[in-house]
Amino acid sequence: MEKRPRKLSRDKADLAATLRKSWYRLRLSVRHPTRVPTWDAIVLTAASPEQAELYNWQLSRAKRMGRIAASTVTLAVPDPDGRRIGSGAATLSAILALVCYYQSLGLDLHPQVANGNNSSGFGSFRPHEKSKNELSLLQMVSFLSKRHILLLHAGGDSKRVPWANPMGKVFLPLPYLASDDPDGPVPLLFDHILAISSCARQAYKNEGGLFIMTGDVLPCFDASTMTLPEDTSCIITVPITLDIASNHGVIVASKNGIPDGAHTVNLVEHLLQKPGIEELVKHQAVLEDGRTLLDTGMIAVRGEAWKDLAMLSCSCKPMISELLKSGKEMSLYEDLVAAWVPAKHEWLLSRPLGQELVNRLGRQRMFSYCAYDLTFLHFGTSSEVLDHLSGASSGLVGRRHLCSIPATTVSDIAGSAIILSSKIAPSVSIGEDSLIYDSSISVGIQIGSQSIVVGVNVPVSDDSVTNPFRFILPDRHCLWEVPLVGCTGRVTVYCGLHDNPKNSLRDGTFCGKPWRKVLDDLGIQETDLWSSIGTQEKCLWNAKIFPILSYFEMLSVATWLMGLNDQRNESLLPLWKKSRRVSLEELHRSIDFPQMCLGFGDHQADLAAGMVKACLNFGLLGRNLSQLCEEVLQKEDSGAKICKDFLGLCPNLQAQNSKILPRSRVYQVQVDLLRACGDELTACELEHKVWAAVADETTSAVRYGFKEHLFESSNRTFTNENRSITADDPMDQSFCSRTVKVELPVRVDFVGGWSDTPPWSLERAGCVLNMAITLEDSLPIGTIIETTKKTGLLISDDAGNQVHIEDFTSIATPFDSHDPFRLVKSALLVTGIIHDKILLFMGLQIKTWANVPRGSGLGTSSILAGAVVKGLLQITDGDDSNENVARLVLVLEQLMGTGGGWQDQIGGLYPGIKFTASFPGVPLRLQVIPLLASPPLIKELQQRLLVVFTGQVRLAHQVLQKVVVRYLQRDNLLISSIKRLTELAKIGREALMNSDIDEVGEIMLEAWRLHQELDPFCSNEFVDELFAFADRYCCGYKLVGAGGGGFALLLAKDAGCAKELSHLLEQDPKFNVKVYNWNIFLDS
Repeated sequence: MEKRPRKLSRDKADLAATLRKSWYRLRLSVRHPTRVPTWDAIVLTAASPEQAELYNWQLSRAKRMGRIAASTVTLAVPDPDGRRIGSGAATLSAILALVCYYQSLGLDLHPQVANGNNSSGFGSFRPHEKSKNELSLLQMVSFLSKRHILLLHAGGDSKRVPWANPMGKVFLPLPYLASDDPDGPVPLLFDHILAISSCARQAYKNEGGLFIMTGDVLPCFDASTMTLPEDTSCIITVPITLDIASNHGVIVASKNGIPDGAHTVNLVEHLLQKPGIEELVKHQAVLEDGRTLLDTGMIAVRGEAWKDLAMLSCSCKPMISELLKSGKEMSLYEDLVAAWVPAKHEWLLSRPLGQELVNRLGRQRMFSYCAYDLTFLHFGTSSEVLDHLSGASSGLVGRRHLCSIPATTVSDIAGSAIILSSKIAPSVSIGEDSLIYDSSISVGIQIGSQSIVVGVNVPVSDDSVTNPFRFILPDRHCLWEVPLVGCTGRVTVYCGLHDNPKNSLRDGTFCGKPWRKVLDDLGIQETDLWSSIGTQEKCLWNAKIFPILSYFEMLSVATWLMGLNDQRNESLLPLWKKSRRVSLEELHRSIDFPQMCLGFGDHQADLAAGMVKACLNFGLLGRNLSQLCEEVLQKEDSGAKICKDFLGLCPNLQAQNSKILPRSRVYQVQVDLLRACGDELTACELEHKVWAAVADETTSAVRYGFKEHLFESSNRTFTNENRSITADDPMDQSFCSRTVKVELPVRVDFVGGWSDTPPWSLERAGCVLNMAITLEDSLPIGTIIETTKKTGLLISDDAGNQVHIEDFTSIATPFDSHDPFRLVKSALLVTGIIHDKILLFMGLQIKTWANVPRGSGLGTSSILAGAVVKGLLQITDGDDSNENVARLVLVLEQLMGTGGGWQDQIGGLYPGIKFTASFPGVPLRLQVIPLLASPPLIKELQQRLLVVFTGQVRLAHQVLQKVVVRYLQRDNLLISSIKRLTELAKIGREALMNSDIDEVGEIMLEAWRLHQELDPFCSNEFVDELFAFADRYCCGYKLVGAGGGGFALLLAKDAGCAKELSHLLEQDPKFNVKVYNWNIFLDS
């Protein structure tokens, strides 16, 4: 047994880094679930059938937006008949609903059902011969136990965050990292919870289980590192100060832990709810550092405990019926969880169905896993929501997202205000730290500081020009609108930021003022708000205070109720008294959810349509129109027509901006709009123009007038020792024998790849850090070019292929993708030699080789092209400088149709380690900066870096095409990823110059994560397993080049780890990889 460390860490993980890593894993699990497993099912609890419909709509939307994998089952399960049964019973009901869903699919389960003593496992079940129903039940439980289920408690009425009541608190806006994807949807609390949970899914590995989270907490930590004990339940905790713990649940864990690798789990000895100091001390819940363990709301259930819970859920209908009859509730965190804690059994027996819970679940124990670096973000009140947006985490917040706002000269909008999915008219004022979401704010509206406005659509009044309507929302207030069943309009609702709707008339407030002052100031009687019949406590939640009137009448009454208008005895009090009025409680029960979803979707579509139109009419196509059109198409009645109208604007694009707008981008916009209109056939036909435009733009940037002079002679002079022969002198036909041999190293890249690739490198700066190396003490890539007396071309390679060409006109683009000599033919074109008249009376013999595995990722194709181009230029006395050769190879790859950037040929042509930067323009400029590495650095690098061939074959252009299309679409996540790669290249240069190889390892790890962000198929299950095996020995690793297979770089923690890892890899038949002997190539 292991004692808990005396000093617990108070360091919290970096919130931005944690969220970005979680989002990366979420996107990867959605785009490539076979590599990064995702949840088999995501189930949300809901307060009512109507709210469940809204949640199902949100779940479908999350799938459409790539937050949830297509293969994941999604369900929203309401409390029966909308009556509260408690979170514990809701858990059982949700699992049962999932079982019923699976049964409805008619699955052929065929599990091996154990014939052991099931009575001990299922509590009150008596031993008897299994009936067909019971056998079917056991089969379903066995099936379910192998599934990975995320259960999110999102029911309830959100009394403390009443403006989130209509949408559900779990779906409130939380624009952390929103600026990473400015054309994407506003991130919600739900989306961030999904991101964190995607890491938790990795902690389960291949064993099934249930993971429970709560919808009003964002627990920020790397959940993939959790230690989850088998065959039991485990609650996730975090050390917290006692003042915070007094408002939450507290876990009392055993002082002795059960070690599991680097982590420790502890038995749970007791559960405390909102304990005071005395209770904490009594139960020895105070840790040595003065803190206590907070219940985060996350519970993992695995193995036998999961089977027990699933079996209980399958037979929970009688239990739920009993709760409904008695009007009682079963709590998850007090009742159900208590069944796993023996110290709570005596108390539990007095609770509803407590005996049943102990009998059915009590044979398993609960453990506690303490996530010391977890940041606990609770969204329990409106003020907490604003605190998380304006406090320490404010740097993460996107303050303007998918919004239409006026110029600063015609409006007064504070820089710290957060405006999301909203349209703001001129002459509007918005104060500091206020949140505006899903709203349209018209002329004359003033919103104070620290206020919240959600779902408000203020129409333009009839006399807005001569007498605009004025409305002021004071500081620290909330304003929202709710569509009600049976009402044609929406009801305007409001309260103070700090109002607690649950507080009684005596202690409570409305719009920040005590109830007594509100009633006295406005002349309202208690009987106007609360019925004298019944025993329900009088509070804001059940006060009939919100009138249903015409829109501007409701705003006028709102001004009066907030204490901003003194017309009490004139018109507003009588108007309010005679109107139909509703309470927050009645609103909660009467929300028109279908109308709310329709209104939200139309509002988003209108905003997106406005942005697309502005981009086409006035901009330079800098936005992701494909993404925005997805939102436009959600407007079912007119979305497709709107996109067709956009398509009609395209012919003017190139004409208006022909000097600065790349044709490749214009064509890609048309392709995206055609797909939005459903015209896939025309879109596919137009894609050829996209790639042709990229090739033309690359050619133009690399070499002036290249296309025009592609078929013209170079007019060079050939020389030998004694004489000069001009290509224009057909009379001088004496033969000049020459032989040129070019051998080059391969390159390995540390970071920066993709920033060298057109069209990125034609429009933005690129930076790459790479290194030239030999393999097995040789230069593996080369060519020999000889002049021959016999005319024509003889081309051969190391695979035994050979071709003789007499008719040079046959060497023309486009080349057959299966032509083994298209690289050499392209080299003949870009150097212009194929059209030299000198070839009329002499020939060339060209032999090439590449002694590296196919699909290596070492830049073989580009470096071989560099060798051939350099050889051709040398034999014809052309400009064979490395810079000229590198630029010509860039054109060559466009002619071949493979695309590609400049880093491969730079890596092979220039020796040693180098940092290369490119600067867009005509011509494209390259700056190669050799890094003068010290002998000790070179020695350490060669000792610690393993160059390993994985045996996985990949072709770069397959990955490249996907990345280029995403760039041309202006995919913001891709753009931010490549920007970060260029930054890392600069940091890596500095690290190498400081001989900080460990930092280079960290850079390699982040670069590898970013490469997978660009394309999740750049890796595979084998590579993942290889890197997981190497992780304990390494400080960094990545595949070289574009990924997908080929060679891997493994940077060991020290020379000893490198030797051990190399030995293990070569001995392990599971991997069957080859560790190559390599050296930095330093000769010029």
